[in-house]
Amino acid sequence: GVEDVLAQLDAHVALDEREAADLVVAREVVRGPDPWSRAAPRHVTGSAVVVHPPTGRVLLRWHERMAAWLHVGGHVDPTDAGPLAAARREGWEETGLDDLAGWPDPDRPSLVHVAVVPVPVGRGEPAHEHVDLRYLLATERPERAVPERPTAPLRWLPVVEAVAAVGEDNLRVALERVAAVLGRDGAPR
Repeated sequence: GVEDVLAQLDAHVALDEREAADLVVAREVVRGPDPWSRAAPRHVTGSAVVVHPPTGRVLLRWHERMAAWLHVGGHVDPTDAGPLAAARREGWEETGLDDLAGWPDPDRPSLVHVAVVPVPVGRGEPAHEHVDLRYLLATERPERAVPERPTAPLRWLPVVEAVAAVGEDNLRVALERVAAVLGRDGAPR
């Protein structure tokens, strides 16, 4: 719930001024009346950078609306316990991977990045902002990744190549943090 998310935000260390400002916004939105509501012009979403630690690769998904390679994730549904649950559910829905777990510690949520992301007008929605809480999730079975539809292909890439493939600077920051956590051999640093 909200208290868990606030605890995650309080424990998270912003690594630059942009994220520090986004962290302030995230706390304000989470403390608001309905932080997950899609009707709000600014609402919390949960996403994941999915990794396969033994190979040091990350999974990217083509996002049609944004016309870019992105990580997986989306809106917090009423049945989700919060953004981490949404990140796991969306990860499973978008990739078919049913073994996604926090990494390097499966028992603790690994919040790697907080970003306020503008979303353009589309699909009958006005322009709005996602307060995206990005978690590091791992799979032991990358070969089981399957796109949810043909127009949303998936790519496993080494982190350096993933950084070059994405179009969003804020996602590059998240991927660079993931690279810092992944050692060359996939072991946490």
